[in-house]
Amino acid sequence: MARVSLKNIVVKDKTVHEIVNGLIHQNDDMVWIEDTNGALLAGSIKDIVPSIFSIELDHETIGYVKGSDKGIVLANLMSYLVQKEAAQKKLGSEVLNLYQELNVIYNFSEELTQTIEPDVIAQLTLEQAIHSIPSESGVIILWDESNKRLMIPAHAGESLFYEAPLQSNTELLLKIGMSGQSEIISDISVLKSSGIIDDKVYSIIYAAMKVKHRIMGAIILAGLKVEQYSAAHLKLLVTLALQSSTAIESAMLFEKNIREVREREEAILRIHEATKKFVPLEFIRALGKESLLDIKLGDQVGKIVTVLFTDIRDFTTISEQMTPEENFRFVSSFNERLGPIIRLHNGFINQYLGDSIMALFPEDPEDALNAAIEMQHAIHGFNVERNAEGLPPIKAGIGLHTGPLIMGITGDEYRLDAATISDTVNTSSRIESLTKYYKSPLLLSGETWRMIAVQDKYHVRNLGKVQLKGKNNLLSIIECINGYPEGELQKKLKTLPYFNQAMEYYIDQRFEKAIGEFQEIMTIDPDDYSADYFNKSAQKLLRNGVPENWTGAEAMSNK
Repeated sequence: MARVSLKNIVVKDKTVHEIVNGLIHQNDDMVWIEDTNGALLAGSIKDIVPSIFSIELDHETIGYVKGSDKGIVLANLMSYLVQKEAAQKKLGSEVLNLYQELNVIYNFSEELTQTIEPDVIAQLTLEQAIHSIPSESGVIILWDESNKRLMIPAHAGESLFYEAPLQSNTELLLKIGMSGQSEIISDISVLKSSGIIDDKVYSIIYAAMKVKHRIMGAIILAGLKVEQYSAAHLKLLVTLALQSSTAIESAMLFEKNIREVREREEAILRIHEATKKFVPLEFIRALGKESLLDIKLGDQVGKIVTVLFTDIRDFTTISEQMTPEENFRFVSSFNERLGPIIRLHNGFINQYLGDSIMALFPEDPEDALNAAIEMQHAIHGFNVERNAEGLPPIKAGIGLHTGPLIMGITGDEYRLDAATISDTVNTSSRIESLTKYYKSPLLLSGETWRMIAVQDKYHVRNLGKVQLKGKNNLLSIIECINGYPEGELQKKLKTLPYFNQAMEYYIDQRFEKAIGEFQEIMTIDPDDYSADYFNKSAQKLLRNGVPENWTGAEAMSNK
């Protein structure tokens, strides 16, 4: 509060000045007013031995009325006016302090709305407290209920608080800062002896941080002066503590909710990643869905796709020589090599069927053909490794067919399954079975071959037509030889013109000429089993005669 000036009252206040001069005149100009330094403020000094009357403010002399005995009236009046002026100044000071406090609280509230991080809110609170309540240092302590320990999310100012003793003196701080009370501590010796505060500290003030009836922690400020804090300081600190407590609590709840949401999302993502390995994401997206969570019983879509089947030849014989564990590792190793190739060429595996794989290529039949060729190369590489281990080589057949297919979700409300329903699947499987019949590792239907946009980069042989069991329509069968090892491929390329000519003779029932071409092929390439198959078939037809209505198509008696 500003100090009251006697001179301002007597000289500068016009009304008071006139009243004082009037009283001096009524006393025959025999009284005058001086300040404590002897400076004349009103009247004129007389050459007499004066009576002296003090002008008092809160038991403190701030001036004198001197002169005749009648000066006591003027002294009493001046003391009254001084007290009144002091009261007005005190009221103005209180109003100003209240305004400043409200302004601090308002601005602080605005700052709190700018963040949702508990530690940032704690630091803002402490910095505001030190700024509004002059202090040299401060800390905020919070109680971590889950871990039963104190946390110090914020500290500011000089290093007058020591973190390790703060955290180790839990019981002491629970009695003081965490007691739920707010006060100015008069005796801080126990804090110094415990090493919590520096010896330079002489004043401590703290306010509890509460949310409803729960004590969260406390704001603790330290000063270097004796009796540095007042009741007004404590009042403001309590207000800041309550404001920040609510904000920190909300921020912690928000942080907890975000963490729980993130954990749920991560759990769902892990489940999603796991389920993708059982139900391909491509299958789900083909249904117009983004995740397994979106699908429902009865979802379906019709598409034109290329279906690929591959199967290990003579798997039963191979598996009989292995234990169940060895058998499982063998099949897993086989699938691990081929699965990535299918995905690399825009396909996805619909089913692992023990020693077989069923894959779908929904975009371009050429993707399926490229994948099949690369799969053959992978099998050759696998056999090189097996040979080095003294194991017999394996053979696999691959069949491709393109046509309409329904992909959908079937089952019941308790058990769903991703299903493909189409004659295309059955036909592709039957074509794969023909690889054993024709002794060729890669066959595709005429429908698939017709949909290959750039055919020139592939080497193929037409194996004629077949009539699958239970089918009325004839199916063209094409053999692709691109996947053979280099040595075998060169032989196949050399004999390719002979093979195509031989097949024309065969279909035209010119069996003698066909036999001649096939035998020429086998002279160059004795391991051409497809040529051997048709050579034997032509000899049989030549020997037994051609059945009535023979079209050149092979009738398959097995599925």
